Amino acid sequence: MSDTTNPYVLPADLPVPVDDGAADHLEGMAIPALALPSTSGENIDLGRAAESTLVLYLYPRTGRPGEPLPDGWDDIPGARGCTPQSCAFRDHFADLRALGANVLGISAQPLPDQVEFAQRVGLPYPILSDPELELARSLRLPTFAVAGMRLYRRLTLIARNGHIAKVFYPVFPPDRNAADSAAWLELHPT
Repeated sequence: MSDTTNPYVLPADLPVPVDDGAADHLEGMAIPALALPSTSGENIDLGRAAESTLVLYLYPRTGRPGEPLPDGWDDIPGARGCTPQSCAFRDHFADLRALGANVLGISAQPLPDQVEFAQRVGLPYPILSDPELELARSLRLPTFAVAGMRLYRRLTLIARNGHIAKVFYPVFPPDRNAADSAAWLELHPT
């Protein structure tokens, strides 16, 4: 049986997401000028952030230790793993910076939830709050609904010079996404 209260643990029996084509249109698109609140205490303009190399990972929602996840969460392919993914980006942050990339995370969660999470796990980069899914509308990003919430499907964009150069979708396992992003940047230097 899966541990549904520990967001740091990825159960071995998670369903693997399949590529449904929902991100096929993204490579080459411009990152929009969209300012969103962040855990750094300031609004961050994604268009400006993407002028240099940017690794932008989007995830459904992080959990809190001891709090149950939404009913059926582990049955949704690609839903579980936001905390391990974010912690992997934390652990690979210096490598990504050495490769010339900035890192941002984004979810639809309210900013206070994200501030608590970023402080709890010690993230060295900002997380942005997009509860209205403005970026999803602008770029036609994949989302899903659960427990009355509309959330981002997990995907990672690498942008350069304001445009999307690489898309990781679907992302699985989520705790390997940061290393995969670093490997791509190593193979595709600026």
